[in-house]
Amino acid sequence: MTKTICIKEAFEEAQKPHQSHGKLVTSLKRTYNKLQDKIHFHEEFVHYLKYVMIIYKREPAVEQVVNFVAKFLVCFYEPEKDAIEDKEEEEAEVENSFLNYLFNFLLENHNANSKGVRFRVCQLINKLLGSLPENAQIEDELFDKINSAMLVRVKDRVPNVRIQAVLALSRLQDPKDSDCPVVNVYCSLIENDSNSEVRRAVLSCICPSAKTLSKIVGRTMDVKEAVRKLAYQVLAEKVHMKALTIAQRVRLLQQGLNDRSDAMKEVVEKQLLQAWLRLAEGNALELLHRLDVESCPEVGVSALNAMFSLSPCSDLIKKFSDLSERKVIPLEKLTAENALFWRALCEYLKSKGEKGEEFLEHLLPEPAVYADYVLSCLRNMPVLSEEEKEDMTCIEHLMAQEFIGRQLVLMIGCMDTTEEGGRKRLLAVLQEILMIPTTSASLVPPVTEKLLSILKDDDRRIQTVAETISEVREALVTVDQPVDAAAIRKQQLKLAEVKVKLMEARDALEQCVAVQDFSQASLLKQRILELESTKSDLLKESEEPQAKEVFVEKVLPLIFCHVAVISCMNVTVSVKYSVRGCDDPETLLKCLTMCHELLKQLSLSKGLGPTMDGIIESLIIPGITNIHPAIRNMAVLCLGSCGLQSKDFASQHLPLLLQVLQIDEMKVTLSALKAIFDQLMMFGIEPFKAKKGGDSHGGNEADENGLSAEVTKETEDEEMATTHNLLQLLSKFLDSEVSELRTEAAEGLAKLMFSGRLISAKLLSRLVLLWYNPVTEEDTHLRHCLGVFFPLFAYSSRANQECFEEAYLPTLHTLFNAPASSPLSEVDASNVSELFVDLTRPSGLNQSAQDFQGLTVHDSLAMRVCNEILADPSAPDVRIYTKALSSLELNKDFSKDLLILLDEVLEVVKDKTCLRIIEKVKNGLSKGSHISGEASEITKEAGSSPITQDKQQESDGAMPHPINQDEGNVGSSP
Repeated sequence: MTKTICIKEAFEEAQKPHQSHGKLVTSLKRTYNKLQDKIHFHEEFVHYLKYVMIIYKREPAVEQVVNFVAKFLVCFYEPEKDAIEDKEEEEAEVENSFLNYLFNFLLENHNANSKGVRFRVCQLINKLLGSLPENAQIEDELFDKINSAMLVRVKDRVPNVRIQAVLALSRLQDPKDSDCPVVNVYCSLIENDSNSEVRRAVLSCICPSAKTLSKIVGRTMDVKEAVRKLAYQVLAEKVHMKALTIAQRVRLLQQGLNDRSDAMKEVVEKQLLQAWLRLAEGNALELLHRLDVESCPEVGVSALNAMFSLSPCSDLIKKFSDLSERKVIPLEKLTAENALFWRALCEYLKSKGEKGEEFLEHLLPEPAVYADYVLSCLRNMPVLSEEEKEDMTCIEHLMAQEFIGRQLVLMIGCMDTTEEGGRKRLLAVLQEILMIPTTSASLVPPVTEKLLSILKDDDRRIQTVAETISEVREALVTVDQPVDAAAIRKQQLKLAEVKVKLMEARDALEQCVAVQDFSQASLLKQRILELESTKSDLLKESEEPQAKEVFVEKVLPLIFCHVAVISCMNVTVSVKYSVRGCDDPETLLKCLTMCHELLKQLSLSKGLGPTMDGIIESLIIPGITNIHPAIRNMAVLCLGSCGLQSKDFASQHLPLLLQVLQIDEMKVTLSALKAIFDQLMMFGIEPFKAKKGGDSHGGNEADENGLSAEVTKETEDEEMATTHNLLQLLSKFLDSEVSELRTEAAEGLAKLMFSGRLISAKLLSRLVLLWYNPVTEEDTHLRHCLGVFFPLFAYSSRANQECFEEAYLPTLHTLFNAPASSPLSEVDASNVSELFVDLTRPSGLNQSAQDFQGLTVHDSLAMRVCNEILADPSAPDVRIYTKALSSLELNKDFSKDLLILLDEVLEVVKDKTCLRIIEKVKNGLSKGSHISGEASEITKEAGSSPITQDKQQESDGAMPHPINQDEGNVGSSP
């Protein structure tokens, strides 16, 4: 039989770590039932409870008592719970004077001054509500009191109090009510609370609904890993996949699988993906369908790789049962999902090295067999008529077929091309695919890339692409008579070979004439005559009536010529592939794309040869002036890539890129801007300066006449003007209204400065202002780029810090003088000042750059700041300058001049706060102590430094960014 126990003894026993609370609850309840005076028991119980409530620290003994109190109160509900189960249709009302008494006591003290009392009140209410059975009921009046009190406490200044209040409200929310105050508070806290643990508490309590789902998804981008991790766990456990849009599913996987934390990736792989796979009944292809992999194949591949990593290779082979006996998927069964799955599985096994190679043999056929399979698939690519082009169903079907073809082409990278026969067949098939008129422009890049990856020699790559481009720009016309295709093909290849040799001979002739090697030039001239004769003979043979096939070059005059010849023969002809006219846009775009892929594959040391010169003159340069934007854009990309191969070529064609930069549409302008920055990064600014042909090398006469100095000065002035104009044109895009152009200009200038190609305090000031400008708040790429650039650039060398020092005052003057209508008027100048002070800190320099003896950058900056204060001591900006002085790391060995300036400042400044700061700075220098330590208290009085907040966010793993004045975004990732 259970003995009775007094309240004091129960509280003492409850503190023990291994004490059974169940026995204590039963004993104390027996005591309670025997008492006649319940009121005295209530008062004594609360009396001992008060000793617990004043302790804020979460001591184990205190936590044990709190848990005991909750269990003791819940035991009064057990009989009522049974009664409700017996009478399901009756509405049972729970009346418990002890529970009401305790709730009222807690609610009366929720506003106490002591944070410990407020914390324990919220904790006890949370424990009590959480321990009650699901069907427990409380009076409406008590419910309203608890609700109101906890809604107040969720705004408490102590995070732990807010956490317990959030937990206490979890059972009081109504997700079906769109105006539920608890849900509204949760939605506000989950986005705006500055404490990550509070945001985690809200995530654990908030019920997913149409209103709250977007808030939960938003926390997957939180700056704290623990919050992001819990958000993914909530989505995996509580949210059905169908409740999310396709865009949300894709974004969740993209962010989670690419997160910087391995723990985050593990949660996505083992919880979210597995939960979604279960909802798809274990069918990976169905999961891919729900992710719409045609629009985002990269995310689909990442998801598949995550799933593959959880299973052995042998199981993966067994589960993939779509292959036929030929080890290919039958064409009629090919879908976007199984094509991507096939490719991803092959690439995954390929990445496993020798271990995966043996399994890969079960998934891929021989290269020659696979080449014919791909060719048959792409030959069946549908061609839409004008009516079908207006039908979305037909367009979607064509896009799906192109996606499948792309996956099959990309799989060629997994093939073993060491065997000569298979390799030759692959090369022939890839070239044939490029020459098929119906091949989509979207397939040209991967096909060309795989073709060039098989060819290892740059010269052979150039020759192959040149031949392919030549044939793509011609239309094959067949006569009714039987034809010998092999002979015609051989004849055309011979003609192409003669053309290339003729071009090379002419180029060599020009070089011999330039070096005055006339004997060799005579031989080359004879060689050119022979090649032209051979070319003429080959052209005549192709136009004779006996020829079975004729290639018609897609240039308008030539087409007319061939049509005339054919009509004179009275021979009926049929066109094998439709001729679209003189260099139709599709053909030009295809050829330019092949050229661009070639230039990307070539090594930068290769240079431009005769063949590439011919392609540039006949294809790339004319493409710059084409009326179609897509062609102009691809031509600009090719021109920029050619510039990386040759310094002289880049210098010669820079004016053309600059012209495109100023007059073309946004997409083409963006490509030209990237090309210019790439060339400046490659060669620097020197090759692009204006130079007079031979004026600077005029000989000894100029020196004798004393004119060389003037010529040199004039040349330097012109070069300086060219550099200034170029940088002015590029920096103009920093003010562009188009975010892409603005971002590219900022990123390009930052790269130039970081690589040492450019040093400019003025441009650095503009980049800082751009980083803080509210207009760029949505440009996350721009802010991330500059946020990474500033500290890396500043701490890499003293010269870079001196550049920041020079930009300090002009930047602040721009902010001080910004009109009210300018977005810069909203920028916190104090925050900007703190950024400059931190970036010029001598202690932040890399170890290799800290060996400088003498005045530091902060010493020089202190002199500049003092002189600026003396210029206008009554200006309101003086406070920002004095706060900056208090944060500088000053060298006591070189403080004599600074002390004199500080004395002068003390005489003219009237502001008491500023005087106090300057006095402390002066006293720190006079005593020979480190000034940054003396001034730390002043900084705290003026408010925490914004740059410190930036550093804290960076240490949490978030990129540094300007502090947003709106506290509503404190909890969100920038």
